[in-house]
Parts: sequence; C-alpha cells; structure tokens
Amino acid sequence: MRGVFTLYHDGRFWIGVYEIHEDGLVRAARHIFGAEPTNAELSAFAAGRGFARLADEARAAPPTPAEQRPTARLNAKRLAKLAKKAQDDEGIGTAAQRALRDAVTQRAAENKAARKRRAATEATRRRALARAKARAKHRGH
Repeated sequence: MRGVFTLYHDGRFWIGVYEIHEDGLVRAARHIFGAEPTNAELSAFAAGRGFARLADEARAAPPTPAEQRPTARLNAKRLAKLAKKAQDDEGIGTAAQRALRDAVTQRAAENKAARKRRAATEATRRRALARAKARAKHRGH
C-alpha cells in the first residue's frame, strides 16, 4: 500500500488530495484548505486529526482501477488513436479524480435513498394524522 498526498490550486482554492494505491486500485479523498496553507499549517494538518480523518475517508472511498501504462513502444498514429478512444471513454482526469468522482456519485445515491425513506415516513405520518382528524370529525368532537 502506498499513499500520496498532493497539494494543488484549482483556480479558487488550495486542495489536498490523498491517494491510496494498492493492488492496481486507487482510493482517494480530498481536503479543501481555502487560502494557501503555510508550511506550519501543513505540518499541523499532517500531525493532527485532519490527516487521520482524510486517510479514513480515503480508505472508505470506492476503489477505482489505476491506469496501466503500455510496456511496448507503439506507433505514433496508433498511440494517438488509443489516446482519443481513452479520452472519449474515460474523459480527462487522473485515477484519483475518477476515484473522487465515484465517491461523490456513491454518496449521492445514498443520499437519494435516504431522502426517499424520509419522504415515505413523512407521507405515512401525514396520512395517519389526516385519518385521525377525519375520525375525530366523524365522532363529532
């Protein structure tokens, strides 16, 4: 198992991405720093609970296959064709970005299911309340 922490600026914020590479799979999680962190802030983050939380989040993320690089040298035209096909299939992004995207879609699906359960519970509660009110009206109270 190998872990890599990368800090980059995405145009608005400074973001740290922690990637875990194991058995040809990549798991990743990100932490948004906001303003550019100083070396002291990065050291405190690495030594404190923030990095431990980030590592736990990365370990819980769904695994994504890492990119395999070809070992043999390919013809330039064939290489361009394969690159275009890979870009059309996968889109632009590293394995860590794909892992983050998969984690976001998984959380979205979980949140959708939870919302559906809450809505069903609320509908049942409202129905029971309406039936109780109807019974009370029927009794003349």
